[in-house]
This record gives sequence, structure tokens and C-alpha cells, in this order.
Amino acid sequence: MKRYPIVLSSCCRRVFSPYIWCNSSKGNISFVRFSSSYGFGLSGIRPFPDFSPKKPSIKDSEFVHRISTIIKQRRCEPFRQILRPFESKFSPDHLVWVLMDIKNDYGLVVDLFDWSCIRRGPSLEARCILIHISVAAKDLKMARKLVHDFWEEPNIDGNASISQFLQKLIYTYKNWGSNPYVFDLFFQVLIDNECLDDARKLFDKMLCYGVVLSLDSCNMFLSRLSKDTDGHKMLLKAFLEFSELGIQWNTTSYNIVMHSLCQSKNIREAHNLLLQMESRGCIPDVVSYSTIINGYCSQEELHSVLRVFEHMQQKGLKPNAYTFNSIILLLCNMGKLLDAEKVLREMISLGIFPDNVVYTTLIDGFSKLENVASAFKMYEEMQNQNIFPDFITYTALICSLCRNGKIEEADRFFHEMLNNGLKPDEFTYTTLIDGYCKTGDMKKAFSLHNEMIHAGLVPNVVTYTALVDGLCKQGEVDTANELLHEMCRKGLVLNIYTCNALLDGLCKSGDVVNAVKFMEDMEEAGILPDVFTYTTLMDAYCKSGEMNIAHQLLHDMLQRGIKPTVVTFNVLMSGFCSSGMLEDGQKLLNWMLEKGIMPNATTYNSLMKQHCIRNNMRAAAEVYRSMCNQGVVPNENTYNILIRGHCKARNMKEAWFLHKKMVEKGCNLMPETYNALIKGYIKRKKYIEAQELFEEMRMKGLSADRELLFKFADMNYEAGDIDRTLVLCDEVVERCLVNSKNDQTQVK
Repeated sequence: MKRYPIVLSSCCRRVFSPYIWCNSSKGNISFVRFSSSYGFGLSGIRPFPDFSPKKPSIKDSEFVHRISTIIKQRRCEPFRQILRPFESKFSPDHLVWVLMDIKNDYGLVVDLFDWSCIRRGPSLEARCILIHISVAAKDLKMARKLVHDFWEEPNIDGNASISQFLQKLIYTYKNWGSNPYVFDLFFQVLIDNECLDDARKLFDKMLCYGVVLSLDSCNMFLSRLSKDTDGHKMLLKAFLEFSELGIQWNTTSYNIVMHSLCQSKNIREAHNLLLQMESRGCIPDVVSYSTIINGYCSQEELHSVLRVFEHMQQKGLKPNAYTFNSIILLLCNMGKLLDAEKVLREMISLGIFPDNVVYTTLIDGFSKLENVASAFKMYEEMQNQNIFPDFITYTALICSLCRNGKIEEADRFFHEMLNNGLKPDEFTYTTLIDGYCKTGDMKKAFSLHNEMIHAGLVPNVVTYTALVDGLCKQGEVDTANELLHEMCRKGLVLNIYTCNALLDGLCKSGDVVNAVKFMEDMEEAGILPDVFTYTTLMDAYCKSGEMNIAHQLLHDMLQRGIKPTVVTFNVLMSGFCSSGMLEDGQKLLNWMLEKGIMPNATTYNSLMKQHCIRNNMRAAAEVYRSMCNQGVVPNENTYNILIRGHCKARNMKEAWFLHKKMVEKGCNLMPETYNALIKGYIKRKKYIEAQELFEEMRMKGLSADRELLFKFADMNYEAGDIDRTLVLCDEVVERCLVNSKNDQTQVK
């Protein structure tokens, strides 16, 4: 039902003294009482003024009569043609007088007004008269245009103000339509033009004439206030004041206010308003609940989300796509992708089909968890539903594939994206460039970099960081350094990640001196080193055996308040163990445990490996037990180290036991471990077990060393298997040729 503004007539004012009335679309009368808190009583309501235009002279009357008669009789002919003889004498006053004669013929009114506008801008009075006539004729489109054009078209009254416009509209109201919707329309156009202060003044002024603007217009006012940065304060003020002045808010009104409160992070206040709606005679709908659910989702309050969702269902309201979208996005952000997928299935079971945004959210979530299979399952489901992926969907898939080293598939999706007319952005290009850099294909990475520039996109610091890192990993540190200078020339500011990439390249190339100098230059430029910077330098010093400097760097880190990671300690532990400083390594482990820094399997592996090299399996076993007691789960490398150590010490029972345990856990043996175990079986004359393990090794594509190949070639020859013997001999010859070639390359 359309809501009209409320107007107090003179007769109504006499009968229903403190009330105002409006006609609904069905002709029923409804009443609204003014609040005494507003500050004026009924005596403050004044009538609309009587229109008394300037009276025409006898000569003007004759002129107006002639024009009126002609346009009525010759209405099918163009006005320009029939009124050409009168143009020179036709004045703005004549327009008003003619309009009075023809005001009941709306078509003629519009044609005459258009004709007069061609000659000169209309007077404000004429414009207001036509607005009234248009509203009375229910041509609201025309009326709205006339109000809108006030801001754009010149008029013969000069640059009239909004208040002057309103005064003319009030002045012409009584004799030209008396339809209060005129003021609603004016109010709405003020809102469209962002004249919110003037709109509020209009609302208050109309109260003086006994008119309360329609609920739809007031909702529009609230909605516009909600879009301003600090508009929620004004919105709440208007919401309370308008209510006191006779506006009976509906569900839409409450939804607008709750949305504004949620946008300003006042979720609790919005939720309280939802709970108060029914007591105020307003029934919440699905939008009401979905607004609160989305508000709690933005704050990641999952418990509150589920509570409101349950309350919504108890009220018999069916969630909509917006409700489910908010919950799925929250679960994805929290990393609860399986729960998010369950919500998706519930959504589909209710006949609510997800859109591109929902699927893209899930694809992006699974991609960030590196669950490529689930991401592509969502992508396929999306295609089966005939939902077209956008560039965000493709970028999420490309990012997932690049993270998992599947660069060729990522490139295929990139070109599919281009073929579908979608334009990748800087992030898409950078993701693919980084993927190629990580695979060492710098030629392709730079080709994409150039393609990106030709597409009008500007490479950012992340793009250059990926290229610098890729060059450094290829040993092209000088080229990477040149690229950094190019970045600076383009006005890009280096960040810690870019600097760390170059520093890592310098360290890996053995140029530790320049790496240290570069770190000093970083600090002078205001880029403070982080844990990665220090860990990289420590690793370089550890590998060169300069453990004192590496240890000093740890102290420097701690003094500067930079918290080391377990990787930092693992670098130091590896350095101690490689340098034969096992006691220092053990002290470091004890210190970590005292400080509550939990070592991982790599920490313990370094100690075990060095004990195994020294053939001290008792000490290695003790480290292994300590590791398990601390709740650290052994990894694949742990088992490989211990098995090789026990084989070397001829503790084959322990080696076989660990091998069995390793198989149960689904871990894989390294080639060196296979070789050690097989040799151990042969020494114990367990040829069947050795043969089985040898075949298993070859099935996995792993190569045995030359000693084992010779041994099994002899065993097969003695068993009469000539074909098998020749195959193994060929492998021995091939191995010898490869090794010889490598030796020659090293000599060169």
C-alpha cells in the first residue's frame, strides 16, 4: 500500500483537535497524534496561503483569451507555429494567466510550458505551478524532473535558493493542486542532491502546515544518512525525533537503522533494537535478522551468529542468500572450510542457489589452505550450475596452483581467463610472475612483467620482490641489484621483503661481507631488519663455520626485541652440529626448553645426525626418546637418519624395527637409507628381504649405488637370470658415464 503524507485540513482541525489525517490508497482515514514534546501546540499549525496572482489588465485579458482559444482550437498543430505571432508580447505573467485558463487540460499545460521554456527559462512561480498540476495529474515523473531541473536550468528569477523555491511551492499549493505529495517529492529530490540539512528543514517546516511527510520519504532520508561516514549519529537522532513527531516507523525503517549501527560496529545496540521491534508494533523480517547476522559475522562472533540464526528459524523465517553468504564468508575467514561447505549444502537443499560470490569465497578459502582438490571441486560445481567465474575466481585458482608448484595449470587458467574477456589485475599478474620465479623460469616471469606493463598495469613492490627473489635464487645477484635500482627510479619504496630477498641471494652466493654491508644500508634507509634478515645471516655464518659471529647475531636479535623463530634456532643448531660442537648444541636445546620455545623435529634431527656420524647410537637414541617425551612427532627425516645410523653401527634389529614403524606411518625411505638397509640385509645373508627392498626401491624410481648394482648383477648372474643381469650392467655403465661427465664438468 502506498503511503501518502499526512495533511491537517481546516475542517479536521475543528473536529479532531490534536490529530492530523491522511487518505490512504483505499480512501480510509488514519490519524496520527502530535507529540507535545515538539514544542508547539495545535494553535501553531497555520493554513496554506491563498494564491493571489497579479490581475491582468483588460488588454492582457484579451491577449490571454486569444492565446487560450487558439491553443485549444488548434491543439494538433505545433505550438511554435500557432504562437509565433504572439512571441514578442508573451511575458511570464501571461504564462501564469494562460495556465489558469487551461489548468484542467494537462496536455495543453505541458505543451505551453515547454514552448515557453524554449524562449526563456521559466519563472520560479511558473515552475511551481506546473509541479502542482503534474502531481495532481499523477505525472510524478514530470513533477520530479521539474524539481531536479531547478538545480541545472537557469530561470528568469535568477539563482533562487532552496528556501525561495519552497516558499513559492507553499504559496502556489492551495489553488493549484492541494496535493501534499508535492512536498514529499521535493523532500526526495533534496535527498537525491545530498541537501540533507535542507531536507530536514523542509520536514520541520511542513509540520507547521500540518503535513507529516510520508514514511517512504522518511525511510529514504534515513537510508541516505546511513551512507555518510558519521551519518549514523544524525540517523539515530532523526529516527528518535521523527518518531516523536508522528512518524510510525515500519520494518524497513528499523532495518535501515540496524544496518547503520552494524556498519559503525555497534552490533550489540543493533541487536537490542531487533529485540525491541515487536514490542514497538513492528515485526522483524528476514532482512532484519540477516543484518544482525552479517554484523556479528564482520566481528567474527560465530557464537552470536548461530544464536541469532537459531532465533530467526524459531520465528519461522527462511534464511535468504544474503544470510548464508555472510555465514559462509565468516567460516572461510576463520579457516573452517568444511563447515562452510556444509552451510553451502544446506543452502542448496533449501532451494537457495549460491552465486558467483559464494563459490569464489569457498574457492579462495580452500586455495589459501592449499587444498587444491576442494578448490577445483567448487570450480567444477560452479560451472555445472552455469555460474560464470570472474577474474577474482580465476585469480584464486591461479594463486592456489602457483602455491603448489603447478605453474603450467596456472598458466592455462590465466589464458582461459583472457579468452573469456576478463582482464587480470596487478595481483593476478604478480601471482603468476612469482610462480614462474619459484620454478626458476625467469624468462617467462619477465615476459609476463612486460605484458603487464603493456596492459596498462603498474608493477608494484610485490611484483619486483618476486623478480628479485627469483633472480637471487638463480644466482643472478647483480641483475637483482640492478632491478632494485630500477624500482627506486620508478618511485617505489623498498620494503623489508625486497631487501631480504637480495640479502638472501648475497648470502647464498657466499658474499657475506656485502650482505652485512647491505643490512647496514637497509637500516640507514629506515628499513629495520627482521627475524628473517638475522636468520639468513646466521645461516651464512654457520655454513662458513663462524659460529661465534652467528651466536652473537642471536644476542643482537634478542637485545633489539626481535623474537627468534624455531627456524632461527634450527639454523644455529645445525651450525653447532656441523662444526662438531655437540655440547653447545645440547646447551641450546636445553635453553630453548627452559624458555618455553618448543623445538621441532628438525631441531632434534640435527643432533641425532651428528651423533650418528660419530657412531654414538646410544646418544642418538637418547635424543630420540627426549624428542618423543616432549611431544614432538618424528618426521620422515628422523627415521631416515636413525635407520642409516643403526645400519652403520650394525644394529640391524633397531634399523628393521624403525623401518617397520616408518612404513606404518606412511613415511618414505630416502635412496641412501634404502642402500644402507639393503646392504645390512645382505651382510646378514637375508637375500630375500634384500631383493624385495631392492625391487621396491627401483619401483619408486630411486637409484641404487654402484656397489649394490654390481652385487645384484652378480646375484642374478649366479641365479641364471642373464636378462636381468644385463639390465643391471647397463645401469652400472650409464652411472659410470654420468659420473665421468660430471667430473669433467667440475674440472673445467
